[in-house]
Amino acid sequence: MSGRRLESGLFQGGGTAAMLVFRYIMAVALGWEPYVSCQGITCREMRGYPLFHEAAMNLHSHRFVLALALASAFSAPLAMAASGPQPQPQPVVKQTWTALGGDLGFIWNVDLLRDYGITLKSATGVSDPDSREFVAVPLRDQGGLSFAVTDTNFDHFVGGRLALRGGFSLNSPAGELSLVDAVVVPRGTNSQMLDVVDAAGNKLFYLDRLMYAIADEGRTVDVQTMDLRLHADLARRLGKPEITDWVVAQMRMRLEVVAQNGNYIDIVQGAPVWPGTVVPGVTPEQRFQADVFMLSFQGQYSRCTNSLGCTTGCTCDGPNTATNGYAVFTPSSTLRNNVNNGTANPTVAGDPNGTSSALYSADVAWYRKFSGTFAPYDNDQHPNLIWNLYRIDANNRIEQIGRSGVKHAFVTTNTGCDNSGPGSGGSTGAILGLACSDTYGTGNNDSNGDLGPRNEIIPARGEWGRCGSIFDPNCDLSADPSGNTNYSQRMITRESQLTAGGTYFMESWYIVREDINIYNTMASRPVTFSYGASWSMSNGTPQLLGPVINRWVSPTTANPNQKNVEVASAEGHTRVAVNVVDLGNGAWRYDYAVMNLDFARAVTQGTSKYSDDSDPAQRFRVIHNFGFDRFSVPLPAGVTVSSLEFNDGELDAANDWTATTSGGSVTWTAPVNPTPPANTPAVLNPLNWGTMFRFSFVANQAPTAADVDLHVAQSGTPASYTASVLAPATPAVDLIFVDNFESASRH
Repeated sequence: MSGRRLESGLFQGGGTAAMLVFRYIMAVALGWEPYVSCQGITCREMRGYPLFHEAAMNLHSHRFVLALALASAFSAPLAMAASGPQPQPQPVVKQTWTALGGDLGFIWNVDLLRDYGITLKSATGVSDPDSREFVAVPLRDQGGLSFAVTDTNFDHFVGGRLALRGGFSLNSPAGELSLVDAVVVPRGTNSQMLDVVDAAGNKLFYLDRLMYAIADEGRTVDVQTMDLRLHADLARRLGKPEITDWVVAQMRMRLEVVAQNGNYIDIVQGAPVWPGTVVPGVTPEQRFQADVFMLSFQGQYSRCTNSLGCTTGCTCDGPNTATNGYAVFTPSSTLRNNVNNGTANPTVAGDPNGTSSALYSADVAWYRKFSGTFAPYDNDQHPNLIWNLYRIDANNRIEQIGRSGVKHAFVTTNTGCDNSGPGSGGSTGAILGLACSDTYGTGNNDSNGDLGPRNEIIPARGEWGRCGSIFDPNCDLSADPSGNTNYSQRMITRESQLTAGGTYFMESWYIVREDINIYNTMASRPVTFSYGASWSMSNGTPQLLGPVINRWVSPTTANPNQKNVEVASAEGHTRVAVNVVDLGNGAWRYDYAVMNLDFARAVTQGTSKYSDDSDPAQRFRVIHNFGFDRFSVPLPAGVTVSSLEFNDGELDAANDWTATTSGGSVTWTAPVNPTPPANTPAVLNPLNWGTMFRFSFVANQAPTAADVDLHVAQSGTPASYTASVLAPATPAVDLIFVDNFESASRH
């Protein structure tokens, strides 16, 4: 409500000077622009009242705490006169500040630019790459951006501009594109988007998906990452309007706040309520619970190479067959914390799984790796993000054709928070508050410094083995470069899989410690692919919460030839789904999809509590986090099978599981690793978390209810898990041949 003129209510009617000052200050605290009618007291008397002049001068830069303190002092007599407790509003107060100086950091997606004939020509006045690979361009100490701040965080840009001191020049089919001395300006007066404009006034790019925090005790606006996208004007100049909005660089920005009367931004930080905390004053006892939702996501093409490790002449050729390149696709993913604060309300409206069963939403730890040791887990706990790609062919057979590494989350923007409840209220970028949302953009999810392998995570517990990870291989507790290339830890799909036809789905999900429902932290949507100068991904609808396997076969299906069940334990969750097709002539095809969501029987060393790190033996290391190594389907006597198939979505036949039929079952077994690492099962290509394999065969019998078996790669109890689905039935016995009837009839 900032900027609204209030000409009634608080300021209508007469009253003493003290009363009007109280009303004035309350209006300021509410973010209104009061219009004082001065009825019952002369305006001269009003303006002469102590503190009134100062309050008026600070209308656009007031301090929330001061306003509430003054309002409280003036309202004491009124409160005494009130009959019973009066509900008090908790307004979101907005202040306007200015920031300038600092720098902009760039990580260009040179592979994607190359697809459209754009190359980096030169760089003027830029820094060497920092530890996160950003190349910085300094900003001039003049002008500055004006922005609004709530009582808990940055909110939006208001106006102003930033000028680069130096920058990049790029060659393109439309001529040279110069960012040297370019300016950055807000798009509108209530936006989190910034246009990048060259010296001639041409809009080249724009910035969005800002992940920001007010840092250094209010002295710094720290935008830790944001996406640099192609502006529509530049896309038209290039003759490629379809690439408007494509992310071509990951960015960061650090600005210095201009003090006001010697003061800096004052962020009010609430005390967090962690998972498991008892909700005060509620009977019967309730506890705060973590339940994070995938609100929305969209995938984008990032790059393609005709050979991994290629350095020159790496262009892919799409649906042509000269190459079978490696294409990378990356999502922009937005989550939201559960909105419930005593009553059940939808967090994702319109989705059947969009309402949490947790009536009280807990805060969620969101600390950057290597940033320190923090409550409530005595470490730098943070969520992780993965994404997968699936294809369902014309015969309704499903395969997982792409899977990413792990994106380590590091800051939450906390937009759209509900500040009415207990907890942090979204006041810090290190804690996700009640109903708060956060977006990780495409550029950030494609960052070498934040992507790691899945084998460092205990998914059901949300724990990361820092010791021995690619970020700390020597376990000295200090961050090292990841060693990633632009194709490491990415979701890679071969070009031939994108042209094979069928229906495609992308899936994105977060791994959050102590989250009570893994199914609403993930979502999927249909996607389609096309090829022009490069690959392109189009995002379809509907997006639905839950994994893709639940779209292939619904857990609530009434089809007697389908089944989808969950196998759940303290070690994690797996889904087994089967689709049986009558091929005619007494033949039935059985397709089993086994989706390991977050199951791992891990072997670890040490503890995840950093307070134990003084003893090197206690530094937390994941030795392995294997899932399953065998899958068996019962085959009653008389059942014959053929066309046995294993599909792991890869095109590498060397690590395929092998099928055998014996002992009343058909069993697929993972290959043996002849030289396994210490304390690791001798298994290659196990069915690990976040991964789906398909097992298929044709049988001579129709389906019936039966248990299939999943054997765990790591020894322990139980040795295997069962899932009650469908399998071939026992053949019917022909009564003509019972009791030697046929033999007797011949005599």
